[in-house]
Amino acid sequence: MASLKDMRTRIASVKATRKITKAMQMVAAAKLRRAQDAATAARPYAERMDRVLSNLSARASKEGASPLLVGTGKDQVHLLIVMTGERGLCGGFNTNIAKLARNDAHALIRQGKTVKILAVGKKGADNLRRDLGRNIIDRVDLRAVKQLGFVNAEDIANKVLGMFDAGEFDVATLYFSEFKSVIAQKPTGLQLIPAKIPEAKGATSSKAEAVAEFEPSEEEILGVLLKRNIATQIFRGLLENQASFFGSQMTAMDNATRNAGDMINKLTIKYNRQRQANITKELIEIISGAEAL
Repeated sequence: MASLKDMRTRIASVKATRKITKAMQMVAAAKLRRAQDAATAARPYAERMDRVLSNLSARASKEGASPLLVGTGKDQVHLLIVMTGERGLCGGFNTNIAKLARNDAHALIRQGKTVKILAVGKKGADNLRRDLGRNIIDRVDLRAVKQLGFVNAEDIANKVLGMFDAGEFDVATLYFSEFKSVIAQKPTGLQLIPAKIPEAKGATSSKAEAVAEFEPSEEEILGVLLKRNIATQIFRGLLENQASFFGSQMTAMDNATRNAGDMINKLTIKYNRQRQANITKELIEIISGAEAL
């Protein structure tokens, strides 16, 4: 059985840990608000971009359309862009994204496809390296970035577009965690190339469809917007990931703080019982010695 000194040391250690987890929870809560606002503000832009692309693709001719829209005609080589966090202590945030990407990668490999992985974030690369290490072709490090901006998404998009222009892959899929609430984040896979554009909604019977002329042509505008859309969707994924990370970290640190409190209570009770038993034992020894005299 542990001595009273060891138990006091253990209680002090758990109390110090609880202070750390409580501080991390408060920091995550403070950063979550800003990250959540940024993710929420980016959604309408991305959705509006989808509608614009949908209308343009419906008008544009399919002949000679951009490969970003219609693809290369093959789906043999798949690029998985896996975006995770640069740090841990955030519950299952990183693990859930990596798990979704890993399952899809193994499914593609079983179908005889070639899988390449672009890891955005240290934890995703570390998680996937165990069984898919040879499939990781590059890694993007964002640890030095204090505030995510569109320029970070553009850098990743330019890297992806450069690989596509070089014929290094046929299909690109983006993996990130969509922020739902503080306690709910949904790992999501979004196909970027060829672009999956929702079908344009048909005009209602009460409103006639507007006739518009485009200058330059619909095909040229679509080609520019498709490249812009890749950076937009990646930026949206980065912002969703950031909000999901802080939400998951806040929940994980709250649970850790509660568990540390429960452990402190149990250790304190155990310490008091042991201390009382030692005092009783000493009293019995003193009384027995006095009676022997």
